Formats: sequence, C-alpha cells, structure tokens
Amino acid sequence: MRHIGILGGTFDPPHIGHLIIAEGVRGALDLDEVWFMPSYEPPHKHKAFVDSSDRVEMVERAIAGNSYFSIHTIEVNRLGKSYTFDTMKLLHDENPDAHFYFIIGADMVEYLPHWKDIDELVKLVTFVGVNRKGYELQTDYPVMEVEVPLIELSSTEIRQRTSDHQPVKYMVPSGVETYIKENHLYEEG
Repeated sequence: MRHIGILGGTFDPPHIGHLIIAEGVRGALDLDEVWFMPSYEPPHKHKAFVDSSDRVEMVERAIAGNSYFSIHTIEVNRLGKSYTFDTMKLLHDENPDAHFYFIIGADMVEYLPHWKDIDELVKLVTFVGVNRKGYELQTDYPVMEVEVPLIELSSTEIRQRTSDHQPVKYMVPSGVETYIKENHLYEEG
C-alpha cells in the first residue's frame, strides 16, 4: 500500500509555506510521496488571479528538486469548480493500492462541515490538519493533527507585494520568483 499525501490549493502563487507543510506532513507520517494538486476553480474561493497553466508551471518549479513531490493536474484538466469528493473518488478508483492523506490547514478543518459529500469523503481519505495561527484544529470529523513550523505567509500577501513592487525573495522558491518576474504576474494593470 502506497501512502500518498494530497496538498490541494489554488497555488496563486505557491510559496515556501506550502512546501514546509508538505514536507512536514510527509516526514511526520512517513508518506511515500506528496501530490500537489492545483485547482482550476476552487468552490470556496474567488477565481484564480492567473491562468491555470501559469500556476501549474509555478508549482512544477516550486517542487523541483524534491523527489517526494509531484504535481497532479486532475482538477485543472477537468476545468470549472472542483469538489474534493469527486476528485478523490476518481483518484481512489485509479489507485486502489494507495491510501490518501488529504492535507488541510486549520482554517479548512473548521470549514469541513460545509464540504460537499463530507460524510462519504472521510471514508476515502484521512484528513491531516496542520496548525495555522488564529485557528484551532477542532471538528467532529476525524482529522489527524500534524504540527509544522508556523510561517505567516499567504499567496495574497505575495500578490500584494508583487503588485507594490516589493521583494518576495525567500517567500517563494527562486524558480517561482523568476517566473513571476519574467511573466509580469500579479503586477497592477
């Protein structure tokens, strides 16, 4: 049985906080791999600020060099809103030899009661909640807790800093920083 972590998100852009979470959970649970899964259009958020092809490229650059990390574009390829239950049902059917650990922040742990088909979803995955400042890992649903170093950083902050022509060095992997600059992403238009 393979043990696979799933880290979903908009990754608009991916930053070191995402990498720290993925590596922290991978190490704590001795996972065989972690799949980064960019969404095309998350059901609970605004539309992404940049095109999915840019976000996929940034994730690929962010995870380069870590043999445990890979990207899975099932939600981007599906287009439209993606619900975790639908995605995980497909992945479960395609990978009967895998046990999936769905990694979420404490903010999403609190939101679990509102997830589509949550009662069925908890039968397909093991939820792994990671700490996040201002949130508690409290829910009636089964969630494993993993503590990772707290990094107060968000994609929103990186977009804002980029728009304000402020540096984002060390907040994002260098390949992501280069891609943002070369493609003039998140600059005010």
